[in-house]
Amino acid sequence: MTFSIRRERRTDEAAREHLLDAAYGPVRFQKPSQKLREGREPELSFVAVEDGRVVGTVRLWPVVAGAGQPALLLGPLAVDPGYRNRGIGSALVRRALRDARRTHSAVLLVGDASYYGRFGFSAEKTGGLWLPGPYEAQRLLGHEFVAGSLDGARGLIRAPLRSPSRIAPLLDAVTRRRAAPQAA
Repeated sequence: MTFSIRRERRTDEAAREHLLDAAYGPVRFQKPSQKLREGREPELSFVAVEDGRVVGTVRLWPVVAGAGQPALLLGPLAVDPGYRNRGIGSALVRRALRDARRTHSAVLLVGDASYYGRFGFSAEKTGGLWLPGPYEAQRLLGHEFVAGSLDGARGLIRAPLRSPSRIAPLLDAVTRRRAAPQAA
């Protein structure tokens, strides 16, 4: 059998959630990256389908990396255990990156460098960024579509504000101040 990758539909929601539960269990709701996704819709979302059944999923979420750098946050990526080691996860990541490249200059994720490195992700430019909550810093990875787009990125990775407000400049100022190197 062969699979295909397509944009996620509303009718895929239950199957997607089942895949994510099987892959990550209830701990997925405690992850810092999940906290960035709560109550929001992804910008891009794809599923892998075989014989009409959803067997894989990946989503990308708009975020702000540090002081105003827009990016996408990839994840979660999940493949049904019975369909693993067939290239489905890789195909989902490649499709997600292909479409993300059209509108964004960088993608971030929290994951294994040994897996995501083949797609161009590394921790080379993410050392000055942090997530809200505990995570393993070496797992925060970035991929630039536009060379230099993550140069000097420093600060909190956060959800973009839903509407312009007076809080946005204050939040960016606090992020810049916290990210600025401290004098010894």
